[in-house]
Amino acid sequence: MKFYIASSLKNVESVRQLAVSLKAQGFQHTYDWTTHSNIDSISKLRNIGQEEVAGVMDADVVIVLFPAGKGSHVELGIALGAGKKIYLYSSTNELNELGNTCTFYHVDSVEQQIGSLGDLINSVCLKYQSH
Repeated sequence: MKFYIASSLKNVESVRQLAVSLKAQGFQHTYDWTTHSNIDSISKLRNIGQEEVAGVMDADVVIVLFPAGKGSHVELGIALGAGKKIYLYSSTNELNELGNTCTFYHVDSVEQQIGSLGDLINSVCLKYQSH
């Protein structure tokens, strides 16, 4: 199973922890945006953006960790349009609060995971280890 993780820079450590856990289970990370630093030009942004789009498109599963930024929501849209399986993860119930939610958080291809990061890892691993 190939995966892509979308999130904000605030969650870099959680993104890395999730990626390490999934890779330890034999899953393939399609693109790791957390390795970038010193982005000081539009051309670097453009290249990263192209790599992120390719990572989403190559993934079987796209995982969005909240809080998520505007780029994560673009990646969510790409994944929805491409018919990818999507997990939305939050440690709180913010995904279902009317003031914070979005229509796209509730479509059929989106599965919400609320709780601990460990719960998310277990859920993804259980679902995809048998495939």
